[in-house]
Amino acid sequence: MKYINAGWGYPTTMLCVYGFFSTVKPLVPFIYPYLTGPDKNLTVEQVTNEIYPVWTYSYLAVMVPVFLLTDWLRYKPVVVFQCINLFITWAMMLLVQEVAVFKAMQFFYGVKSACEVAYFSYIYSIVDLKYYRKATSYCRSVQLLGYTVGSVLGQLLVSFNLMSYNNILVLTLVLISIALVTSLFLPMPQRSMFFHRSQSDPPQTPEGGDMCTGDVSTEGPVRARGCSQIFLLLWRDFLQCYSTRALLYWSLWWVLATCGYNQAINYVQVLWAHIQPSQKVQVYNGGVEAVSNLFGAATAYGIGFIQVDWAQWGELFLGSISGLGAAALFIMTFTDNIWVCYAGYVAFKGLYMLLITFAMFQIATDLSMERYALIFGANNFGSLVLQTIITSVVVDGRGLGLGIIPQFIIYGSYFSAIAVIFFLRGVYTIMRVRQSHRDSTATEEPPSPTMCTPLQA
Repeated sequence: MKYINAGWGYPTTMLCVYGFFSTVKPLVPFIYPYLTGPDKNLTVEQVTNEIYPVWTYSYLAVMVPVFLLTDWLRYKPVVVFQCINLFITWAMMLLVQEVAVFKAMQFFYGVKSACEVAYFSYIYSIVDLKYYRKATSYCRSVQLLGYTVGSVLGQLLVSFNLMSYNNILVLTLVLISIALVTSLFLPMPQRSMFFHRSQSDPPQTPEGGDMCTGDVSTEGPVRARGCSQIFLLLWRDFLQCYSTRALLYWSLWWVLATCGYNQAINYVQVLWAHIQPSQKVQVYNGGVEAVSNLFGAATAYGIGFIQVDWAQWGELFLGSISGLGAAALFIMTFTDNIWVCYAGYVAFKGLYMLLITFAMFQIATDLSMERYALIFGANNFGSLVLQTIITSVVVDGRGLGLGIIPQFIIYGSYFSAIAVIFFLRGVYTIMRVRQSHRDSTATEEPPSPTMCTPLQA
């Protein structure tokens, strides 16, 4: 068993199995009709303005502690804990009826979401650097496969009346149980990125160097340092990385766009039900989610084949595609045709997946793996803080408590503002690069000969 665990294949395979069964959730596309239907009999206002916002608040509250505990506990316990919280979430959804208990359910789901960092961090602590790219691609692909299979399975079960919503929920719990058992067989890492690094560990830096100066892995064993020293080290690296202008702009787009994306995705089922509340249309939610996942994967995959000088054109690209995303949101908001709304959703999700893949690639290209985790975690935290503010003001019943149409008008306007900011910034960058090129060309040109120039021997 030790021989099997020593390689990269076994832990990667087990993590992929876990990732698949933890994401095959056939009831997800139908959660809103399930909660507002005869099974739970909740009102639209209770679901939208009281229950859903709790997820955002709890996610923000536990994100930083979970991020640090993930590294300190060396990933596996947090992966197991994540699956336990996932099981509790779905079990409560099956068993409870009261609004207050549904809010508690959202808290457990927020904890589960915060633990997501352990899933991808785990693989970097258990395999060699040369297998990072391959292992990451497997884990991400299998998650996408799980989401797609879950959506298609739910679509088939609902469309052909093979199972009730409650029975689909029981099936989801069975699949999560398989994931939980699988997580127990993951090998326990002996090191982590920050708290458990030995002095002999080489820096986990990709080819091309690190755009952030400094070294996080060669100053002695981190295990011997106190927590205050770890926090100081993280803060120093945080400031160094964000001092890079290009990384700062890409991270700013990440924070802004991910916030808006999560808000739209979280409440899109409410919009679908508003446009056409008949039960017949709701059975297509699973198919639309499956198509959007596949379209998102295709656009994200295609970014690797676009040969462009991203340093010059990247910000204009972010602004232009963000504008298309804003247009898709407005189409979804103002159409009375559910199929047009579905198409807008597929386009919006695909465009976001394209851009977030581009931003991740640009940020991660020259970062060491330690700073990769730090910057990605900081960006997600920033987006969550902004999302919490929007949720508390726009969605929460204790704030404005807006209906779903005004909400999506705000989300569309929000993405329009992002598009304008980065489009203008992109135009400025292109003009600056071209002016710099003209200046350098003029400096390099030799002076033209004149009549007064003496002849050279």
